[in-house]
Amino acid sequence: MVIACPEPRGYPGNLGLLFEAHRNDARPAIIDLRDTRQPREVSFRELDAACNAAARGLAGAGLKAGDRIGILSLNRPEFVVALLGAMRCGVVPVPINIKLAADTVAFILDDARAKLVFTESGLRRRCPSGARIVEFGAEFERFLDPGAFAAFEPSPESVAIQPYTSGSTGRPKGVLLTHFGQNWSRRILAHTRGTTERDVILVAAPLYHKNALNAIKQGLTAGAMLPLLPQFSVERYIDAIGRYRCTVISGVPTMMSMVLAREDLLAKIDTSSVRTVMMGSAPSSPQLLREIKAHFPAAEPLVVYGVTEGGPVPLGPHPAGKACPPGSIGVPYAGTEAKLVGGVAPDEGELAVRNPGILFAYHNLPEESSRRIRDGWYYTGDVCRRDADGFYYFVGRADDMFVCGGENIFPVEVESLLERHPAVHQACVMPFDHELKGRVPYAFVVLRQNAAATEDELKRFVLATGPAYQHPRRVFFLEQLPLAGTNKIDRDRLREWVAGGALTTVTGNS
Repeated sequence: MVIACPEPRGYPGNLGLLFEAHRNDARPAIIDLRDTRQPREVSFRELDAACNAAARGLAGAGLKAGDRIGILSLNRPEFVVALLGAMRCGVVPVPINIKLAADTVAFILDDARAKLVFTESGLRRRCPSGARIVEFGAEFERFLDPGAFAAFEPSPESVAIQPYTSGSTGRPKGVLLTHFGQNWSRRILAHTRGTTERDVILVAAPLYHKNALNAIKQGLTAGAMLPLLPQFSVERYIDAIGRYRCTVISGVPTMMSMVLAREDLLAKIDTSSVRTVMMGSAPSSPQLLREIKAHFPAAEPLVVYGVTEGGPVPLGPHPAGKACPPGSIGVPYAGTEAKLVGGVAPDEGELAVRNPGILFAYHNLPEESSRRIRDGWYYTGDVCRRDADGFYYFVGRADDMFVCGGENIFPVEVESLLERHPAVHQACVMPFDHELKGRVPYAFVVLRQNAAATEDELKRFVLATGPAYQHPRRVFFLEQLPLAGTNKIDRDRLREWVAGGALTTVTGNS
């Protein structure tokens, strides 16, 4: 299948060699924080040798360029070794969400025709019986074949990595991202954000997700040091910031809200080293941005728009150096394009992007590929608006928008209204069925420490500050919003709680 691709297609070379300029350095590339009492440093030199050994191991096991391998694991250096080692020999890694059900994991491995799966002991049971498995640890060490390795030379259409979408609606879709396109992406990320060898980039998001993969690409390309947590934990995240003097921290807004809620822990560390707080994958409220500035006074809060298929980061700083307005997701990078289509006005509509990093195609889905990729443009399904200076702002997912009594509602609009209330730390809004209105908004709220509010109070607040149709018909108070595998809010669990009567709308008091 041939898909129309934008020109140029990026930069030549094997993505698995992304830290080639630093491969002989004895400096730490990754700090393995699985055991915080005994952190393990992996130098660039050691990482390079391990990646070559993984490539040799895969070749020795009979895998060839174009074959797929699965990676099902918490964050650990071996994940990075397997990922980059596979790329070096032309094998395509398929990182898999560890929170997926076993039948979904089996679907992905079957859809990708994976020849082998790297995993860890606690997750082996998620793999289908009969799969060829190599466990990280002693088995992985035996699999490695130390020695020099001449990396596979990709063409412009050679696939580097095949992540799968979350599958929140229907089956997960395999996204084909090329070596050339992702080489463009990593250089853009490292260059526009001024990343250098002096940076310390904390990685806590899962490595199967674009947020962490972008941090790995950005950091290793520039020769930065990457403290790597096995998974997100508020306490360990805050401790790592202070212990390693991190300069760049990142995550989805939900993660940052949970960090900011622990003022007691933040008060115990020096946050002055942090120069950038990157957030993506979900909208960031003005209140959240103000709180970040209060707790990280030397940092620039950076709202990053990312979609796996779209670059994955198609927007960034203004080429003329104009300051990015609060809440903006940026402008197209030099030499790339963005446009808004299908809106009621020229400056609002579905965002379409065209750059060297967009997906080549969806795996085994030619009709979906043709629908979403047209003339080199990827149609994101995200509704955005654009101001007079060309800055874009995220409004909401087109499929998140719902109709309440004839009025269109984007959940983020109601969330922003609720988070203006002085007692509200974090809000999540979802649609629920209603006999008369079709669907109405329900709100799930986390209050600030030592703050109190009632359901009626928050309803009245929204009615006083926004359109009447946007006010939440029910408000539920939670100590913490539940997280899914990508550290986004687990909306399915919230629906189950409501259906099962597990939530309360009584006065919230934290």
